[in-house]
Order: sequence, then structure tokens, then C-alpha cells
Amino acid sequence: MIRKYVLPLLAALGMCLAFWMVMEGSRPILHSQPVADPPRVEFANRISGAGIVEASTRNISVGAHLPGIVARVNVDVGQRVKAGSPLFSIDDRAAMADLAVREARLQEAEANLQDLRTQLRIAENVKDPRAISIEELNKRRYAVKVAEARVATASAEVRAARVDLDRLTVRAPIDGTILQSNIRAGEYAPSGVTPQPLILLGNLDRAHVRVDIDENDAWRFREKAPAIAFVRGNPELQTTLRFEYLEQYVVPKRSLTGESTERVDTRVMQAVYSFNRDELPVLPGQLMDVFIEDLSSRTSGSRPTARLLDRP
Repeated sequence: MIRKYVLPLLAALGMCLAFWMVMEGSRPILHSQPVADPPRVEFANRISGAGIVEASTRNISVGAHLPGIVARVNVDVGQRVKAGSPLFSIDDRAAMADLAVREARLQEAEANLQDLRTQLRIAENVKDPRAISIEELNKRRYAVKVAEARVATASAEVRAARVDLDRLTVRAPIDGTILQSNIRAGEYAPSGVTPQPLILLGNLDRAHVRVDIDENDAWRFREKAPAIAFVRGNPELQTTLRFEYLEQYVVPKRSLTGESTERVDTRVMQAVYSFNRDELPVLPGQLMDVFIEDLSSRTSGSRPTARLLDRP
């Protein structure tokens, strides 16, 4: 009875399952739509690379000369500053007290010097040689020289204290724009290299884009080749680039694009281009897609590697 009804039923169910699996497997695969269309480049042969926007002066990580608690921050993000403008100040109460002590020592040394000079002048004006000996006169002269040296030392200490006091105020090294501020009043500002800059500063009058060119494509690069950059995510936003300079050292790749096919165990040659930042809504640190026309195929019988190695 079971064999007569159950087995045919199971066979029919198996055939239906197999038919369903065949139908599902034969359906066309629906590929996900890209977030943005890829850039359209007119160059027949080209070199592509990821470019990162930076200031024309490089992104300057401003640090503190001396460590301490931040008393005040004088700038905001996006603010334009002139060279020498104060950026932030470290608590200067201890430095002010030290300066006052050294200035008091200087005044004491100057008063002592004035007294010794007066005594020497009186001794030198004595007409009777029996009233004061040559030895006593020389002692007073030497005492004046020692006092002058002490005044000079005290004056140098005062200048050093004023320099230390001035170093507690960090100033802008160049004319530029505050790109980032990672310090607040009341926080501790260490000196030396920090994981993130206390103040990030750069000149944005004309933006630069640093392009990583794979070492396999480095021999095809030409400085005079036309180059174009696209804003990541919108191929309609593009601009032509002007070559600025070529870094003379090939470095490990650091600017990653996040592509699944991207190689990180490679070295890149960095070419720096510039563009008018007013033409594109980009910020320093933003990635751009850069394409450089490949002119190596137009040069017959050339030695492309020599052009890179023979540069002064």
C-alpha cells in the first residue's frame, strides 16, 4: 500500500522541486546599480590614479613648543589667519612668575653694578696715592667687571624667560585656513608628534591633488601630459589639472579607495597637480578620480625610464 501511493508521491514532489530549482537557476542575475556612473574620459590611452586633495602648502600639523594645559584657543575651523597670528595659548602663570623673578634679579645686579661703579669712580678721583693702594683700586675694578658679567647673565636669563613665555603662544607659520582643530581650552597639549594634529593648517588659495600612480604605470607617466580629475561620486563635476611637481621618491601606497580589487602591497609614484578650488565643491582630504593621458605610445624609440632617473 505504501509503495503504491507514497513512493510515486515522493517522486512527483522531487520532480517538482527539481523543476523549481532549474527555473530559479535560469533566471538572469540582477546586478546592483552603481551609486554613480563611472567617469567618461576622452583619452584613448590613459593612466588612472586615486588623488587626494590637499592644501598648496601641504597640510601643516601645528604642534605645541612646550607641553601644558591649554588656556585659550584663538581660532575656529574655516577661519583664515595671517602668518604670526596666535592659534592657541598654553597656561603661562608659571612662566610669568619665573620672568618676574629673573627681572628682579636683573634689577638687583644692575643696582649692585651702579654702586660698584660709583665706588670705583670715587677711588680713581683720589689724588693722594697714599690714601688708597693700587691693589685696592684693582680689586674695585675687577669687582665692576664681575658685576657687569652678572648683569649680562641676568639680562640673558630675562630674555630666555621671555622667549619661553612667547613659546607658550602657538602662532600660525603661514597665511592659510584652519582645516581642523583638535584642541580645547582646559585640555592637555603635548609637545612633539601627536596621533592627530592639534591644529591643521593649509593655504587653500589654489588646491593641490596628490595622485598615486602605480609603480607598474610609472614608466608611462609624462609631466606634460594632459590630466583631468573627477569628484568621487559625481562624474559631472570635473576639472582640468595643472602639473606642479613630481615627488622624487616612490612610497608604499597609503591612500586607499576601498575597492575590493585594490592592491595594498604595492608602491606608488606621487605626482602633484593643482586646480582652482572655486570650480569644485571639494575639501582637503577628499578623494578624486584622476586620469592622465598616456603619451608614451606616441614617443617612438624613447627611453621612458631615463626621463625619470635623469631628472636633476
